[in-house]
Amino acid sequence: MSDTIEQAQQGMEHAEHAAKHGDVEPSARKTAVLIAILAACLALAEMGEKASQNEYLTHHISVSDTFAFLQGKNARRAAYDSAADVIESLPAQDAAAHQRVEKLRAEAARMADDPKAGNGAKQLVARAAELTEQRDHEFHAYHQFERATGALQIAIVLASVSVVTRVKALTVAAAVLGGGAALYALLVATGVI
Repeated sequence: MSDTIEQAQQGMEHAEHAAKHGDVEPSARKTAVLIAILAACLALAEMGEKASQNEYLTHHISVSDTFAFLQGKNARRAAYDSAADVIESLPAQDAAAHQRVEKLRAEAARMADDPKAGNGAKQLVARAAELTEQRDHEFHAYHQFERATGALQIAIVLASVSVVTRVKALTVAAAVLGGGAALYALLVATGVI
């Protein structure tokens, strides 16, 4: 980003220098304004890009944590089921042993599905799927913002070059590319794309 802004500043400085020496044409001033607008759009698009990246990382960590919690639940459920199996396989079971087996089976069932607390394996799988979807959406938005910022950087370079070379076609190309990229970033930010 700093290279692009530096290039934009150099282009604007060239336009200012030309204005001080009287050899600036009105189109150079307009191009300088275009560069400033493109730089502002670039800064906003990069803010969106960073926000999407942060959201992606946050959701990624949440997905990882949820699956780790799920793995722990499954291990505990297996331990309860195994303990119940061992007690059931013992000879000469009394009523107390039978009650322990029932408690262990009930606890294993609660580990599998606990709608009351919302943290059974079934609920954790659903939560992980939701977080994964949110994570993937943010990852997609991040890449869309990357495309927009790349196009804005190219537009700034084209506009800067047009000030130096005085080739109006470059200014037009920069305006079209930059306007399209800014619109694209806006559509990404609003969730349309």
